[in-house]
Amino acid sequence: MMVIGTDPHKAEHTCAAVDAGTGELRSSETVKASTAGHEALLGWGRGLDAERVWAIEDCRHVSGRLERFLVGRGERVVRVAPKLMAGARRSSRRAGKSDPIDATAVARAALREGVGSLPTAQLDERALEIKLLLDHREDLVRERTQVQGRLRWHLHDLWGADGVPAGGLDRAKWLDRLGRKLARSEQSVRVRVCRDQVARLRTLAKQCAQLEREIGVLVSAHAPELLELSGCATLTAAKLVAETAGAQRFSTDAKFARHAGIAPIPASSGRNQRQRLHRGGNRQLNCAIHRIAVTQGRVYPPARQYLARKQAEGKSRIEALRCLKRQLARVIWRIMTTQTPNANAPANTLALT
Repeated sequence: MMVIGTDPHKAEHTCAAVDAGTGELRSSETVKASTAGHEALLGWGRGLDAERVWAIEDCRHVSGRLERFLVGRGERVVRVAPKLMAGARRSSRRAGKSDPIDATAVARAALREGVGSLPTAQLDERALEIKLLLDHREDLVRERTQVQGRLRWHLHDLWGADGVPAGGLDRAKWLDRLGRKLARSEQSVRVRVCRDQVARLRTLAKQCAQLEREIGVLVSAHAPELLELSGCATLTAAKLVAETAGAQRFSTDAKFARHAGIAPIPASSGRNQRQRLHRGGNRQLNCAIHRIAVTQGRVYPPARQYLARKQAEGKSRIEALRCLKRQLARVIWRIMTTQTPNANAPANTLALT
């Protein structure tokens, strides 16, 4: 079998074919990051070996188009995290750094980790649509926060600390009241700037609300079971779908938990047996599951009982939450792969098994 490591860039993609049995470099190729270049790369790869797997460095938007092209033509594609290449470069006999060297490091990192253990890429257009809308909404929310900060300083200069209460710029009622007050004021440059900022905040609020409704429709059609999970609202469910990008690419819930940075890492030595927090993985996915765990710890009785039991065992509240997050990772993976172990049990109760 041939493992084809790929180092993607905005203008070019470089591939290196490594023999899976010996780890020997057989061939390399560099093409433009275009449809014609992808076609040439596919023809080159098919001429190498009938049994092959493409190991692509996971660079999100840079590697996404090539990945979708290969998967759409029936090729097997796995994603290699960039951090895995560091060890491959250090152990290489060839010094230096170049695109062919990096592509070879990608292939050898895939061999070292085991091709079967790496996430398999797949086409999921609905999940991609959810991710694009969610990312766009988050960009608008960040812009809204920046405008609110600038507006609040202008208002403080105009009227002092009593201009708008904390959190008032998030509410349509206060924006309307503020707009009327600014309209009655002397139309200085600062007041005109404030009126523009108030109008912009109204527009951003409407856009965010519209996007949230659109995301809710897509999530309800794509993964309605997630919305039934206690503590998982529309935006959190959308984040789970978007960042997972196909739960079927993880063969077990343990691999999914590792990808989310939830699975604990052994840190034992001699008689000292312990585990430490995993600070890697997909932090966006980790944050979404953390929100569910915190919410369940407040409002979902079985989760509260589970946390109390873990704390009675000597764990801190944070450590108990980590245990709950690991159980939730199993639940979410089962929901998203439609593999419910007990059809008679509600999905929420699986977090406590």
